[in-house]
Amino acid sequence: MELSDHRQLISFLKKHHLYAKKRLGQNFLVDESILQKIVTAADLKKSDLVVEVGAGLGVLTQKLSKQAKKVVALEIDEKLAFVLRETTADCKNLEIKNLDVLKYQPPQEKFKVVANIPYYITSPILRHFLQREMRPEIIILLIQKEVAEKICSNEESVLSLGVKVFGRPEVVAPVPKKSFFPAPKVDSAILKITAYPEIAVKCPLPDFFRLIKIGFSQPRKKLINNLAAGLHLPKEELISKLEKLSIDPSLRPQKLRIEQWEQLVNGL
Repeated sequence: MELSDHRQLISFLKKHHLYAKKRLGQNFLVDESILQKIVTAADLKKSDLVVEVGAGLGVLTQKLSKQAKKVVALEIDEKLAFVLRETTADCKNLEIKNLDVLKYQPPQEKFKVVANIPYYITSPILRHFLQREMRPEIIILLIQKEVAEKICSNEESVLSLGVKVFGRPEVVAPVPKKSFFPAPKVDSAILKITAYPEIAVKCPLPDFFRLIKIGFSQPRKKLINNLAAGLHLPKEELISKLEKLSIDPSLRPQKLRIEQWEQLVNGL
């Protein structure tokens, strides 16, 4: 049975008394061309270890298994995890784990992540995999299009900086609503994050994240106002320090590049 086919998928779900659970943000991918784009973006080799998040019914799992050395498939839904063992019975290099991805301990060796995840958990999953010593070489996420574009935008945010400090993000392809069953309310996109050999800033990461959170505490306000309130420092003192760093005090936080945030951490 070809579960990327819309009609066959519905038949399979009825047979196994399954349905997409809204509380888990479940939407099944039924577009063969998008599946192939995800696999291609992962740039898989026969030596690769792949962690798949949100394996679902195993449509993508099967394709990953054919091209990687080993696939660890994570699925939080107990019923889906049970059916997954049936649909991927021929995949001998597959390990299935029925658990919450945020409770999963990533490998202590080179690996890649491929994920079709609920939109509401995008940020926690990115933090879970990126903010650790052994990070994935590549992360492929199927996420809300607006969020993917925000991460790649030149207009920075806490989310975009939290990704760009660890790797280079790019939108691989848009994914229309009709590519899923049931169709979500918004369009999606394939996001690829290629990890840097070293992090992009030379400053303590806890200080970096603390400062950008302060800087974006009220995104519509000027940077100087947010820093003065968050750091409990007089504006005059901060203006002097920013000018010494050649940073315009009147800028809003979205306009600062990652290297300027690094300057701020080291200079304040």
